[in-house]
Amino acid sequence: MNKEQSSVLKAWEATMRKTQAAKKRANSIFGITSMANVAHNDVEEDRASEEPYFAEKILPNGDYYTGQWHDNFPDGQGKYLWTDGCIYIGEWRKGKTMGRGRFTWPSGASYEGEFKTGYMDGTGVYIGANGDTYKGQWVMNLKHGHGLMHYSNGDAYDGEWRRGLQEGHGKYQWKNGNYYVGEWKNGVIFGKGTFVWSNGNKYDGFWEDGLPKGNGTYQWPGGSFYVGNWSKDPDEQNGTYYPSESSSTADLKWDPTSVYNDLASCKICHGERVSIMPSQKRLAMWYSTKGVDRPRRLSVDGRASVGIERPLDKTSLWENDGDGSSLREPRRDFDYELYDDTNPKFNLGLALKVPKLGKRQGETISKGHRNYELMLNLQLGIRHSVGRPAPATGFDLKASAFDPKEKIWTRFPPEGSKYTPPHQSCEFRWKDYCPVVFRTLRKLFKVDPADYMISICGNDALRELSSPGKSGSFFYLTNDDRYMIKTMKKSETKVFLRMLSAYYNHCRSFENTLVIKYYGLHSVKLTGPAQKKVRFIIMGNLLRSNYTIHRRFDLKGSSLGRITDKPESELDNTTILKDLDLNFIFKLQKSWFQEFCWQIDRDCEFLEQERTMDYSLLVGLHFREMSPNGELIPCETRNSSGNSKNDATHHLPRTDMDQLLQDPKSWASIKLGTNMQARVERTIRKPELELQLVGERTGECYEVVMFFGIIDILQDYDITKKLEHAYKSIQYDPTSISAVDPKQYSRRFRDFIFKVFAEDTCSF
Repeated sequence: MNKEQSSVLKAWEATMRKTQAAKKRANSIFGITSMANVAHNDVEEDRASEEPYFAEKILPNGDYYTGQWHDNFPDGQGKYLWTDGCIYIGEWRKGKTMGRGRFTWPSGASYEGEFKTGYMDGTGVYIGANGDTYKGQWVMNLKHGHGLMHYSNGDAYDGEWRRGLQEGHGKYQWKNGNYYVGEWKNGVIFGKGTFVWSNGNKYDGFWEDGLPKGNGTYQWPGGSFYVGNWSKDPDEQNGTYYPSESSSTADLKWDPTSVYNDLASCKICHGERVSIMPSQKRLAMWYSTKGVDRPRRLSVDGRASVGIERPLDKTSLWENDGDGSSLREPRRDFDYELYDDTNPKFNLGLALKVPKLGKRQGETISKGHRNYELMLNLQLGIRHSVGRPAPATGFDLKASAFDPKEKIWTRFPPEGSKYTPPHQSCEFRWKDYCPVVFRTLRKLFKVDPADYMISICGNDALRELSSPGKSGSFFYLTNDDRYMIKTMKKSETKVFLRMLSAYYNHCRSFENTLVIKYYGLHSVKLTGPAQKKVRFIIMGNLLRSNYTIHRRFDLKGSSLGRITDKPESELDNTTILKDLDLNFIFKLQKSWFQEFCWQIDRDCEFLEQERTMDYSLLVGLHFREMSPNGELIPCETRNSSGNSKNDATHHLPRTDMDQLLQDPKSWASIKLGTNMQARVERTIRKPELELQLVGERTGECYEVVMFFGIIDILQDYDITKKLEHAYKSIQYDPTSISAVDPKQYSRRFRDFIFKVFAEDTCSF
């Protein structure tokens, strides 16, 4: 027995002494059997290439496995007992729980149903330790789709779920006999629905955050009813009571606010919290069968448990993965002459690398800067606009609120006035365009007024960015990177005011719209000889994240001029790449991909209807796996025949996502276009196809966090763009030009986006 085998045996004996309870439990469940010691590597290596065979093992850390075994991993039917008492019985594939199975927790909770790469995914039944029972559909450990939930307190919910919370149409039945049937959002009653009390009273109407809000009717069993606009704010509450013939005069004094008191006792049960997900459980497996005798712990979904990236710690960008492995060998899957041997866009033999980190974007606007006074004016104006008292309004706005003439002028003299504070800048006039609309938009986008004001008007100065496009506009970025302020041309301002009503209705109708969010439209006019007027718009920063954004793409679907003129060696993580620079296919999980396609269609229909063009999809990528020297590590490798090699021999997805999955409420930070876990597949461009928009797929995939949204939506197809199209059509292919008719632009944009985004058929 060599030293390594001896040390493994000693470790096993020590572990087993500490886990007698687990061992007894294993014996009681599986029976007392003879155990094959995992230290016998020679035997395992000889059988690694054979068909799956039956094995019984006590692993080095005390875990126990019995079942089908192949290539040093569970493969087929098997049972696995962890030393903490968790058990999985069911189907395995290459060390991953895949297919039907049953997972039980030490607390007594259990899940029986479908698994995909370690996650509860498909149809299954969960029974909690406290008696909660859910039967329905799952996606990546979360209730997602239709499902029936019986709570331990006697309540029940039958309806649609989304990312672990009630969303869509559903019925909630309380133990006391009350029930609600209607729409839900993020786990609360939201939208149109009917609430019926056990005494026969009924409210039928609109809801917001679990309470009646908007038009609704309250009915009594005797035939009386109350119709009106409902709100918890007494100033907004109004309606008419219609008594039945049998009603008494006392009923006429009925107070609608009593309904809110009755609803206070009708709490929505959220069920118990799962302490640990099946995908977080580790397997004590041997890492490889090819001469590597070092054990590595893998999660149930096949992921290595070392080298976990801390996304919030930007200083650990080059964190060592801990295994000391050498650089991977270059691979060539295509046999054509490469255009540029130094560019991985053309050369599959070159590994992709994380671009170097650029300096923080923008120049701080300090005293002496040419736009210092403009910044002060802007901050003073926004502080005044947001802080100005205004009557409470609902989301149903009058048509007059969208009138381009609906604006408020305010004069800011240096000495101050009745409504404005004294300041050190020159005198200026401030204009708010459609203030009620933008105040309501900020409310719709859940922007806290105090946070909004602090971000833009706090003690920290703005940063000025030179325009990355051809518009000549300037961009200003808040210090917390939350908001961007863009100077506007008069023509853009007119376009936006013209389409403001449609934009508002679109954002209200489609919560997950990918169209850029706008928070305010203003102008500053300096008094005196200069008479300079600056219009600007405030919008959200799509790529703001605690993750480092490694790659940025601005995609339109056109080819003329859509390439970055910098060599690969000069690119950094702030460089915005274009269509012909793209060397990835973006792969989204099935439910996300379906929602993405549907939303792109809705957004493009809106933009086409408003006759705008030249918009683009801004995409930001954060790569999750990289080696110490900055090379990107693929999540799987394909051999020359196109088949996947053993996933366990390569770096696999990290585990920080599982921490997120434990608490469904934390999914609020993940939505379409924001913080999305995804994969990208590398593509290679053929040199003979100079304007090839989409490269050849290679099967080489990388784990990423994605951010994306539609920007630059305010370009009208005016006479200037029509002339540009006519002039360039003489010299170039008309289909390659960015300036085309809005209908053609929308169709081309969608066709391209649906080529570079794809459904990921593999769970990750």
